[in-house]
Amino acid sequence: MERDFDDLVAEAEAVSVAGWDFSWLDGRATEQRPSWGYQRLMGERMALAAAALDIQTGGGEVLAGTPKLPPITVATESWPPNVAKATALLHPLGAVVVADPDEPPLPFADAAFDLVVSRHPVTVWWQEIARVLRPGGCYLSQQVGPSSVFELVEFFLGPQPAEVRRGRHPDDARAAAEAAGLEVVDLRFESLRTEFHDIGAVVYFLRKVIWMVPGFTVEQYRERLRELDARIRAEGPFLAHTTRFLIEARKPL
Repeated sequence: MERDFDDLVAEAEAVSVAGWDFSWLDGRATEQRPSWGYQRLMGERMALAAAALDIQTGGGEVLAGTPKLPPITVATESWPPNVAKATALLHPLGAVVVADPDEPPLPFADAAFDLVVSRHPVTVWWQEIARVLRPGGCYLSQQVGPSSVFELVEFFLGPQPAEVRRGRHPDDARAAAEAAGLEVVDLRFESLRTEFHDIGAVVYFLRKVIWMVPGFTVEQYRERLRELDARIRAEGPFLAHTTRFLIEARKPL
């Protein structure tokens, strides 16, 4: 029997959103992956590094998937539930987790790392990244691009201004990296198909990715959620487009 709106929403509202593991969405939402394979690229860089820093590690899931961690591996995270989760996951692998508010300065000395990585950072403090990198060191990051999943964002918030839609543009990342004294050696952008198959997937996603619809609660958006639920039942999965870019920058020798 098909599950009703209230059942799907109640389930998605109750489940934990700690960490950065989206496996709860398996079978309920799909997202096309970027062609460059960030996990593989990060693993290749990690295998050659002596000291690495993962900024905004979330629950540590991505870093934990690295086949070979450097002798010195540190991760930062700001959200207390994620700090606890990342610590439990990464400490047995030899990585140290540091609670950090994601504001400058990073709690590390100058030239402390030859590799800095970050997957989907909320903020990027380029001057700090340049400071903690050793000469010749590398910053590798996969980031959310402009207007990502904005079909869903604008369903709840209405049309967004041009400057909001353009936010997180890869050209701006390049300019900021270069202003911090880094040399951008790779920059790629892709728009990727994303589908939400039921309203529970939408609720879970908006609870977890909190900057999409700031302050999202089921109570506040219940009627709009009902409209979207009816649309999915009548027309099939809700289609949106995720944008991602890969940036790699080096600190000159």
